[in-house]
Amino acid sequence: MATAAPSKRAAATRLRRALRTDTGLFRVAVAVVAVHVADDTLIQPQPGTSAGDHLVSGFVPLALLGLAAWAWPRLPGAGRGAVALVVGVLGLATTVEAVYYTRAVGPSGDDFTGLLAIPAALLLLGLGATTLWRTRRTDGNRPWRYARRALLVVAGVLVANVVVFPIGFAYVVTHTARAVVPPNRLGVAAEDVAFRTSDGLKLVGWYVPSRNGAAVIAFPGRKGPQPQTRMLARHGYGVLLFDRRGEGNSDGDPNAFGWGGDRDITAAIAFLEHRPDVDPGRIGGIGLSVGGELMLEAAAKSDGLKAVASEGAGARAFTDDLEQNSSEGF
Repeated sequence: MATAAPSKRAAATRLRRALRTDTGLFRVAVAVVAVHVADDTLIQPQPGTSAGDHLVSGFVPLALLGLAAWAWPRLPGAGRGAVALVVGVLGLATTVEAVYYTRAVGPSGDDFTGLLAIPAALLLLGLGATTLWRTRRTDGNRPWRYARRALLVVAGVLVANVVVFPIGFAYVVTHTARAVVPPNRLGVAAEDVAFRTSDGLKLVGWYVPSRNGAAVIAFPGRKGPQPQTRMLARHGYGVLLFDRRGEGNSDGDPNAFGWGGDRDITAAIAFLEHRPDVDPGRIGGIGLSVGGELMLEAAAKSDGLKAVASEGAGARAFTDDLEQNSSEGF
C-alpha cells in the first residue's frame, strides 16, 4: 500500500506531462476513440451477436488507430495534421450511434464510451487544423508556396470524398437503426410474436391473424408498412410485420442497406408456414424501398413466397446501375 500511492502519483505526473505535448494529446484522444471502438465491437456487441462476429470490424480499426498513434510523431507536419483530421472525422462517425440512441431511448451499453469519444474526436480535429497551420511553409517562392497549398487542399478533398467520408458513412449506416418500437396504429387486433433467423437472431413483431387462409409479410419494420397492413387486414389477410435485425426490439447488427435481410424474410416465411390459420401455399410479401429489394431477393431464393409486391426497389449494387444504364443505351 505504501508504494501504491507514489506509483499513482508518478503515473498522474507522466499523464500531465504528456498532455502538454501535441503527441500526448493525439495519443490520449486516439486511445479514447479506440476504447469506444473496442467497447462497441468486442466488449458490448449488439444483442444476439458476439465478439467473434466482429473480429475484423474490431481489430482492423484498432490496429490502424495503434499504427496512427505510433507513427504520428514520426510524420512531417502536413502528415501529422492530415492524420489527426482523418482520425477526428472517423472518430466523430463512431459517435453518431451513441448520440442517436441516447436521444431516442437514453444512454446504455457502449453509448457511454461513445459520448466520451465526442470531445476526443473534436480535439483531434482541432489538433489537425492547428498542426497544419503551425507547420506550414513560410519561406521560399511565394507563388509556388501557394500553389503547393492549393494542390494539397485538392488532394485532401479527393481523399475525403473517396476514402474518409465513405468509411464514416458506412460506419453510421451499419450501426444506427430505429431504436424504438413505433406506436401500434394498425386498427385491428394483433399478436406480439417472435421468431428466429437461420443465423440465430431473435426478431420481434406483430401478427394480425388471417381470416381467409392467406398471409402477407409487410417489410421492413413495424413503422412504414402499417397503412398497407390496415388495408390487407380489412380484407381478411393475415399480416406479419416485424423489426428487422438490429432495429427496435430485434437482435443483430443494424444495416440500412439490408444486407442479410433476406434471412429475416426467410424466417418470417417459416413462421407463417407453421401458423394454423395460414395455408402455406398462400403466403405473399409486400416490400417498401429496401424492403422491396429484399423481398425480390428472398423470392428468388425461396419458393415459399407465392406473390410479391415490391414498391420503390432500386439497385442493390453499383453493378446493377451499370447493367441498367447499358441496357437503356446510356
